[in-house]
Amino acid sequence: MIKIITPNKFSQEKTYIIDILFKSFLGIDYIINNNDGITDYKIILDNGNNIIIKDHFFSKLAKGDTYLNIKNIPEDIRFSKNQFTVEADIPIIYGTDELKVSDDKIICGIDVFASAFFMLTRWEEYVDKARDIHNRFPASESLAFKNNFMDRPVVNEYAEMLWNMLKHLGHKQERKKRNFEIIMTHDVDNLHYWKYVNIYRSLAGDIIKRKSLKLAKSRFSKFVSYKLGKSKGPHDTFDWLMDLSESVDIKSRFYFMSGGTTDFDNEYSINEKKCLKVINRIKNRGHIIGFHPSYNAYNDPIQWKKEKDDLETVLGFQVKEGRNHYLRFEAPTTWQIWNDNSMEMDCTVGYADREGFRCGTCYEFKPFNFLTRKKLNVKEYSLTIMEVTLVRYRGFAPCEMQKKIALLKGVTKRYSGKFVLLWHNSNFNTNEWAGYKSIYAKLMNKGF
Repeated sequence: MIKIITPNKFSQEKTYIIDILFKSFLGIDYIINNNDGITDYKIILDNGNNIIIKDHFFSKLAKGDTYLNIKNIPEDIRFSKNQFTVEADIPIIYGTDELKVSDDKIICGIDVFASAFFMLTRWEEYVDKARDIHNRFPASESLAFKNNFMDRPVVNEYAEMLWNMLKHLGHKQERKKRNFEIIMTHDVDNLHYWKYVNIYRSLAGDIIKRKSLKLAKSRFSKFVSYKLGKSKGPHDTFDWLMDLSESVDIKSRFYFMSGGTTDFDNEYSINEKKCLKVINRIKNRGHIIGFHPSYNAYNDPIQWKKEKDDLETVLGFQVKEGRNHYLRFEAPTTWQIWNDNSMEMDCTVGYADREGFRCGTCYEFKPFNFLTRKKLNVKEYSLTIMEVTLVRYRGFAPCEMQKKIALLKGVTKRYSGKFVLLWHNSNFNTNEWAGYKSIYAKLMNKGF
């Protein structure tokens, strides 16, 4: 069995990231020891060969100091290429491009452990207080965005580099088998398109701005039909979404809201008749229902739990997964709330203003609370793309959107990872989204 010896300083952090890379990502058995007498990480194989990973981050901190300081985020990073990297180059967040290779020993200057820890734990967002109007850490402030590696699962790249070094030195154990998977999620923010205020405004626009009485009559006829229960509203896309998912043998995940205290919440009631009918249709077809905490619940454990309890009372079963409304997330508070409520799966951690790999990975992982210095049990399936990001934030045309989704899906597939896509049920049948609906259907029909 592989033996890993680490410098004793910040042992909880090192134990966590070594376990994620070796056990969770690669599936490699190991034992770990902390040692005050060494300054770098030493990985000893069964055959006696070894890898030295230079400790360029934690060892540089003064005794009693914390890494939770903005001064510890590098201003810029370098990119390097060596015989063990799997891409054209690899970002060096911490460390150097030093690499010495022989038949029985490798000395690596890239501090893959501190670099991976930086990306996965999101301590960057804790020390950098930049926020957008919704109190979210913006992608534009991240190290990955500033150095142009948002579209790269760099933690996976570090894991592959480690694996290739182990193989070079004669490691024989097989690695974990993984399969590429689509995680198709739908946040149910809105159920009702046909509201009286909307219909009056739309009819006035048809007559005054668009000067089309015919269009106004058609719109009013659809409104009456919906109110009489004879037709579905534009936001009722649930059966269509489930049909497409079933055509490629995956399950759609629908995340419902059940409360809230702001103007961003309560577009529908979880107890209302139309909502209950939708929920029953989803349950009967065997798709997944999850939890969508309200706008202010992401850092409020009392509000969060109340809404979860209310949702489960209506559903009649426990929910185990979901995503925060507006992608609001605060590291490590939000993860701790999900963990404390025995949730198994969170899909929140992606940026609203940019697609890509916010945590630097396309694998699910257990987060680390850097304040309590403990690994949590909830698993993060970090969000790769939200449709609103590409259309409203980035202004992509349908063809650009399709190319970007295909690109990131291809990257994820190359690492046999989890491609997590968010497309709201309400963003298909309105004027804004009319040109994008075919993109979703086309990608699904191609097996995504």
